[in-house]
Order: sequence, then structure tokens, then C-alpha cells
Amino acid sequence: MRIAQVAPLYESVPPKLYGGTERVVSYLTEELVRRGHDVTLYASRDSQTSARLVPCATAGLRLDPNVKDPLALHVAMLERVARDALEYDLIHYHTDYLSFPLSRRHGTPHVTTLHGRLDLPELVPIFREFSDIPLVSISHAQRKPLPWANWKATIYHGLPKDCACLSESPGEYLVFLGRLSPEKRPDRAIEIARLAGMPLKIMGKVDAADRAYYRSVIRPLLRKADVEFVGEGGDAEKFPVLAGALALLFPIDWPEPFGLVQIEAMAVGTPVIAFPHGSVPEVIDHEVTGFIVHSVEEAARMVDRCAALDRAQIRQVFEERFSVERMVDEYEQLYETLAGAREFRREVKVYSRYTGRRTATPSAEAVKASETVTRG
Repeated sequence: MRIAQVAPLYESVPPKLYGGTERVVSYLTEELVRRGHDVTLYASRDSQTSARLVPCATAGLRLDPNVKDPLALHVAMLERVARDALEYDLIHYHTDYLSFPLSRRHGTPHVTTLHGRLDLPELVPIFREFSDIPLVSISHAQRKPLPWANWKATIYHGLPKDCACLSESPGEYLVFLGRLSPEKRPDRAIEIARLAGMPLKIMGKVDAADRAYYRSVIRPLLRKADVEFVGEGGDAEKFPVLAGALALLFPIDWPEPFGLVQIEAMAVGTPVIAFPHGSVPEVIDHEVTGFIVHSVEEAARMVDRCAALDRAQIRQVFEERFSVERMVDEYEQLYETLAGAREFRREVKVYSRYTGRRTATPSAEAVKASETVTRG
């Protein structure tokens, strides 16, 4: 298939440091290429890919101090995708709802994977208006605020099996890895480690929106001798830290859409201690790959039980449920279904008038399907 992958521009693909969505886009893109698909990636120029790269920004926007309006670059990228749309059998967007107005008009089968939270009230009118847009959720929990949206599948994230190796021996510290933000609750992680009497390593980034929280709440806690802030790192730094830990602490306080770090920990055999919000009950098997807890005190009690969990079994669960091969199998099946839904072709003429570009003549089958959908 001729497939376009449209990534956010905030990070390169894959990210140089922290970044979940762009990392998943990279894993998906590379596996699709490996399987023989003709893939084009719309992303920042500093992305690394075996697909054809269409650069839409000089570099990942978060690390570029010269970018003041990231939305403008995203709008320009999406217009370019729309101009190129008829070159593809399917377009896969990862840019939230920004693509909806153009994807409705360009006449090429498309799907949007939503990577963020959906419980914000201002999202309701957007998804009501664009109720025809095909969507993929990354957990069943993510769908709950918008159960009536046009969901086509839930597809869990996956990682390459060779992204990291099993670490069979439990470590002697705990780790928190993620954004240092109020909803991720690194303050809870520090308190859990204190109650358990264990050292804690913190790895993550501080977004501009979270700087006040970091300065007022987290920075004072980092002065403790048993807490080490190791900074923001990429895969080369992240997986060794996860592998050397007794457990990953995931004490979130928000409806986590997926939480990639959970399966990153599982890839090295490290158990996860997590609060039961969002996707957590779908990802973590209680008492197998970790523990689902309801309080800081309960989390601290579970720390002692982590050493008894079978790290090889945790790795096996990762390989069975959260590999990139499984993820791409499911996306391929969805792509084939959507690309075969010829009702998309009835929009080609609308898009042609919109852009002024010459379009290919639809096949007789497409015209017949178009007429059927129109009558319906």
C-alpha cells in the first residue's frame, strides 16, 4: 500500500529525548517499510526514517528556540498532505483534530489515531461536527468521554522486541519516568520511595506549562539525598535506568490514554506500580506485570513484593501483547478495511474544486459505490 504517516512536529521522529507519540509513529513507520509498504512520513527535517521523508519543519519544534507559533507549521504541513492526498491509498494522521477539515474533503481514505486525553468539554463540539472522521483509540478507557465518536478500532501501542533486553535481577532503586507535571504526580513517587525506604531516580522533562509546578513543588523535594534527578533522556539513557530498577512508579492522577513507559518497563522485565486511572487496568496485569494500587501507602507496601515477581514472565507478556509486530498487524488490517471503503472516493470532486488540482478519474466500482453511499 501507499501510506502517508503524518506526525506532530513538536519532536523529531523518533524523538531525540522525551516523546511518546513521535516514538510510536517511528516504530509504526519502520515496521510498515520493513513489510514492503511504500510509506511517506511527514515530519520534521531532523527525523530519521527508512521511509520517504517530507520535511515540514527544520527540526522538532520543542527543541527549536526560534519557533514561536508551532500551530502555523502544522497548518502548512496539513495543507501539503491534502495537496498530495491522491498519491496515497491511505493517510494516517497523528495530529489530533487539526486534520479534520481537510481530511473530510481530500477524497483519500484516512484514519486518525488520537494520542491525548479526551475528557475536555471543549472537545465535544469538535467531535460532534466531525462525527464522520474515522478514529483509532489507544485504549478503551480513552474513549469513555466520547463513546459516540466514529471509533474504528482500539490499537495498543507496541515496541520492537529488540528495543531492550530482559534484566533478570531486581534492582535496588525505584524509578519515575515521565513529564514532571501535576497529573503525572512525581511528588507521589517521591513520597512512595520515602515510605518504602528506597532510593528514587527521576527521569523526565519539564514543559513550559509545568515550570511553576516544578519550581514550587518538585524542586524542593529533589534536594533530598535519596532522590536523584537524572534529567531528560532518550532510549540510550532510558532503558538502562529502567532495567536497573526494582520497579517503575506510575502514580498518575489523570485519565492516562496509554502510558508508553509502562510497556517500556515491561520490555526489560521491570514491574510497574501504578494507580488505576485511564489505561492502567488494561495495560498492567495485577500481581503479574506489577501492582495496581489506590494509595501512596499501598504503593509503598507493594515495593517489597516486586522482587518476587517473575521478570522473565513480565518480558513474555510484553512480547505477546505489546510488540510492534502485533500493533502493525492490527493497523494493516484496519488500513485494508478503510482503503476498501470506496465511499471515500465520492469526495474527490469536492477536493478538486477546493484545491484546483486535476484528479484521477474514479473507477466504475468507485462511482457505483459512491452512488450507493449517496443514496444511503
